[in-house]
Amino acid sequence: MQFNTTGQAIYLQIVDYVCERVLLGEFRPEDKLPSVREMAVQLEVNPNTVMRAYDFLKQQQIIHDKRGIGYFISEDAKAAALAYRKQEFTETELPAFFRVLFMLGMEPQDLLPAFETFKNKYVRA
Repeated sequence: MQFNTTGQAIYLQIVDYVCERVLLGEFRPEDKLPSVREMAVQLEVNPNTVMRAYDFLKQQQIIHDKRGIGYFISEDAKAAALAYRKQEFTETELPAFFRVLFMLGMEPQDLLPAFETFKNKYVRA
């Protein structure tokens, strides 16, 4: 995983990484996540950062822990991750996107052909 320098906290980037894997079907319900220490070593971050990400994911009901065993993807993780990512997109990314559209004098419908091309390419991949 590559961390970006957009100013987003590293623990939230880890949250986004886990959510993306859930939404893409790479992490399925009851899949075991690496331990906090294992994940910290893999990502080369402080274990406290991973713990903060795991706590946040638990609050969002995307993961759950089994005491003494580890962290697992929740049964309803996909729905929870989707709700969380939609909210984040709407609150953080969409306003900037709309600002650019406005500055360029574009309307949302101007983007439909490009979006359809993207969807067709992505669905076939």
